[in-house]
Amino acid sequence: MWWSIWWVWVVAGFLLGALEVVLPGYIFLGFAIGAVMTGIFVGLGILSGGPAFLFLTFALCSLVAWVVLRRTMGVRTGQVKVWDRDINDN
Repeated sequence: MWWSIWWVWVVAGFLLGALEVVLPGYIFLGFAIGAVMTGIFVGLGILSGGPAFLFLTFALCSLVAWVVLRRTMGVRTGQVKVWDRDINDN
């Protein structure tokens, strides 16, 4: 079936990456990384199994990617801009 073909996962990852460009927020990027990693695992022969196992692997890879992205590129404390003067004030 289609879930056991490595390039299907990689193509799905690139499509999710393109969706991230349109709708940014690091959500689709995590899914894209998870799909590409699953495709790499299937392509290397590390994973072989039914759809439930592959989708579980995809979900876990996506979760790990999302957590790493949030920690490295997420909102950081202390970077809030406070405006104390309006542009129209003289």
